This record gives sequence, structure tokens and C-alpha cells, in this order.
Amino acid sequence: MRNLVTFLLLALVFCHGLTMVMGYREEDEDWRREREEEEEEGRAGRGERRQDWFLLQDSKHVVKTDAGDVRVIRGIGGRVIDRPLHIGLITMEPKTLFIPQYIDSSMILFVRRGEARVGCIYKDELVERRLKIGDIYRIPAGSAFYLINTGEGQKLHVISSIDPSESLGLGAFQSFYIGGGTYPTSILSGFGHETLSNAFNVTSEEVEEILSTQNEGPIVFISDSHSPSMWAKFLQLKEKERLEHLKRMVEFQQEPQDQEQEVEEEWSWRKLLKSVFRTQNKKERGTRKSPDSYNLYDRRPDFQNNYGWSIALDHSDYTPLKHSGIGVYLVNLTAGSMMAPHVNPTATEYGIVLRGSGRIQIVYPNGTSALNAKVREGDVFWVPRYFAFCQIASRTGPFEFFGFTTSAHKNRPQFLVGANSLLRTLPHPELAAAFGVSESRIRNFTEAQREAVILPTAAAAPPDMKKKMMTEFDKGPRVMIRSFGNDMIMGFN
Repeated sequence: MRNLVTFLLLALVFCHGLTMVMGYREEDEDWRREREEEEEEGRAGRGERRQDWFLLQDSKHVVKTDAGDVRVIRGIGGRVIDRPLHIGLITMEPKTLFIPQYIDSSMILFVRRGEARVGCIYKDELVERRLKIGDIYRIPAGSAFYLINTGEGQKLHVISSIDPSESLGLGAFQSFYIGGGTYPTSILSGFGHETLSNAFNVTSEEVEEILSTQNEGPIVFISDSHSPSMWAKFLQLKEKERLEHLKRMVEFQQEPQDQEQEVEEEWSWRKLLKSVFRTQNKKERGTRKSPDSYNLYDRRPDFQNNYGWSIALDHSDYTPLKHSGIGVYLVNLTAGSMMAPHVNPTATEYGIVLRGSGRIQIVYPNGTSALNAKVREGDVFWVPRYFAFCQIASRTGPFEFFGFTTSAHKNRPQFLVGANSLLRTLPHPELAAAFGVSESRIRNFTEAQREAVILPTAAAAPPDMKKKMMTEFDKGPRVMIRSFGNDMIMGFN
């Protein structure tokens, strides 16, 4: 009897388990069917929205004052993004200062227009660099910096990458303003006035005045034509007078007595301001081993032909890129030319159109169109790693774009079309079998283009080549254009 009960219990457990397994399988099949239906609906009804995904349009002003503004275009996170980046656009009026601060993300600055002076704390010392058009400069996360528009009567336009890999996750990035008052608020304002009075060895009234005067915003004028600010007064003083004035205002009378005080002193406002306005002779500044800027326009193109040129910068060219793990590139296409369809095997690419207009196409892994859009100056785009794409300039003029890649190593793009393409490298028998044509047909098809990397189109080619291209087009290159001609374009205001 006991054996019979045991057998019945085992049979009941087995049946229950079998039912659960069948239930899970049915749920799994239902889930798969729902996913397939969603994908079908997406192909039919959400094509336009999916294409917009590759054009970054989530733009937000994070700073806006009479003296300038900062706009951030947010990158996209997700499974197909190996490393999201945001793009920052900084505009400053003549004689203005982006006040000292540090942020929770590293940045690479690119001067699009104007001239600037950037100051950055490097190994507890102030490093100042003069920047001109084409210069790039890296600012590490957590490093205090400031930026001054030094151009005479000229606006400053700066494009920056914003790498959120070290961020707190509070928005695109988080600024910690060293200076400030009622707007913006200095991080020092969170401490009690008595604490600051003791720390700076000044009166509470002086603390109150310093922390309540500035109300012009994060970007302020430093000229006499506007209401004078604390920063304007400082910058108008002679270098020696600045230092003496700051010493009277914020110098400690005694050294910190313990480790906690030492840490507080290390990050104090006094230390930053003293560093910013420190008197240093030219010899000291010249011998300090600190990162310099790098000018893209002074560099010889990595590739150049009659149809355009391209530059790619990695950590072997500019060492600070190694610390960010980010590359930089600049491309200029003549009217009607194209950057041949290619694939980035090691990095996601972000770009901005600097001038001109063109068309961009990106291809999904399944061979369908991901993006086919015309873009112009001011547009921002991104291309996921491994996705095939290309850029084509419009017939109206040159097309120039600049951007960042998510790897500081040599990208080594794999071209799908042209004299240096994969189709030229792969063996003809296997390639012919793959396309289902004869070897002679595939050889003629892949070797018709004699140019590499940057290619002419019928609009850009000389008369004799144009005639040849149109003849070849009538014979069959339409297949090539459908399969590989995926154009991509980017921009920036």
C-alpha cells in the first residue's frame, strides 16, 4: 500500500512538471510570435521613426546667457551601442568667460570658429593653452577648467565630445561650478558660512559677498561694455596684482592639521583660484610636461585624391586620446563625390556636418535600408559599429564633416567598393558562386572602379569618365548601388 501511494505521488509530480514545461514552451512560442509580429509591424509602420534613430535630434540647452550658450545633443544607449557619446556645442560671444568648473565626463574640444584660451588643472598645476581653428584639446573628467573667447569681435564655436562612461548618470553630464553666486550656484555655497569663514580665514561678511554677487550665469562677459563682474575685475588686473588680491582674499594663515583638512584644502576654491591666477614666468610654463593641443588642419591628409581628403587621428598621433579611448576624424568631399561604402569594424562613429550638404544611407545587417536621408550643416548622426554606410556630397558644393569614434586605436575601415575593396581581395571563384554569376562577370563588376576610398560620381567625374560611368550604369551598376551604395551624412550649427 505504501509503495502504491509513493508511486501515485511520483506520477502526480511528473505530470505537474510536464504541464509546467509545456506551459513554458507555449509561453516561449507566444513570446517569439509576438516579437515576429512586432518586427513585421516595425518594417511596415515604423520605418520613418527607425530612420530618425540614426539622426541625433535630442538637443537641449544646458546653459543659455547673454554671453553664450551650451547645447547638448544626447547620444543613444542600447544593445547596438558599444559606447554612447554626447555631442556638446559651445557658443561664446567676444570677450567672454566660461567660468571655472569641473564635470563628471571627459571632453575633447574642437575649435570650429574663433580663438580661445583654455585653462586646466593638470597634476595640481595650471596649464593654459591658446586654441585656434582646427585645434583639439582633451579635458579629463573631474579636472577643473575654464574657457575664454580671446578672438577680437568674433564668436567662438566649439564642438566637444562628452564621454559619460565615468558620469554620475544625472543627465547628459553634471557640472560642478567652482565660482558662482546666485546664478550659477557655487559648490561652496552648500557649506555653512562659518565653515567657509574658518576655512578661508576671512569674515562671514566676505563669504556672503563672494557667494552672492555673481548672477550673470555660467558664461559671463569680461569687458567694460557690460556690467563688471568678479571675473572681469580679476582679469583686468595685472598678473601680479591678481595674485596679491587673491592672497588677501582667500589665503590660509596656517597649514591643515590633519588629513581631512588636507583633502578639503586640496579641493578648495582658494586652490583653484590661486592656480588660475598664479604668477608664472615663461620658462616655467614652457618646461612643464603637460598635454598640448593638436591642429587637424595642420596635418597632412591620411588619404587624398582629386575627389577629396580624409584625416583620422588616434592615440599614436595625439597621446591624450589614449586616456579617453576616443578617436577623431575630419573628411572633405568635393561636390558630387562620395566616401565609398564601408564598415567600421572597431568603433561606433559620431559625426557633425561642418559645411555643405549631402545624403546618408545606413544599412541594417539583414541588407535593408536603415537610413536614407539628406542632411545639411548642423545635422548630427551616428553609425553603429559593423553597420555598412557611406557619405555622398551634393552637387552644389564641398561637403565637410567632423566627428568622433569610440576607439583611440586605428579604425582601419573595411571598404566594400573601390580599388581597395573587400570584393577585390576575396577570391573570384568563391565570390562568383556567392552572387550566382560567372567569374568573368564578377571580375568585370568589381574591377570597373579604379579609384579608392573617395570616389567620383557622374556629377563629379571628368567628361570622359562621366560618359564611361553612365555606360557602365546602363549595363548593370544599378545592382551595385542597391547593394552597396549606402550614403551617410552629418552636421552642426
